Amino acid sequence: MLADKIISTGFNFIGTPYVFNAPSFQTDRFDCSSFIQHIFKVNGISLPRNSRQQFQVGKSISYHAIKKGDLLFFTTKKRKKRSGLSKIGHVALYIDNNKILHTYREGKKVTISELDPYWKTVFIGAKRVFDQM
Repeated sequence: MLADKIISTGFNFIGTPYVFNAPSFQTDRFDCSSFIQHIFKVNGISLPRNSRQQFQVGKSISYHAIKKGDLLFFTTKKRKKRSGLSKIGHVALYIDNNKILHTYREGKKVTISELDPYWKTVFIGAKRVFDQM
């Protein structure tokens, strides 16, 4: 299943450092969207570079319908009061069992996090970018 391949690719980068605005397709450092862009590209899916652009791709999914392989989008402290796409400041990969795979400023590396309690409170939306059948 493609979701498992993407997740497995992402697991290979656990511990890789977070660097804001990391260049695309470099694997020695990532920011949230370059990480997502890379692990999808390795598995044959091209995504735009930043999280706001990535949010415009795929099919919108409700929180209660998310499946492994879906992209989850979040706001951040700096963006919380903005509106529309400018409110989006983070993207992660849903890996199942209430867990996400991502990298972010405070974690400083590619890691696995629980959606509850924090990430669920800043959730903006979810996208499915490939057919999961």
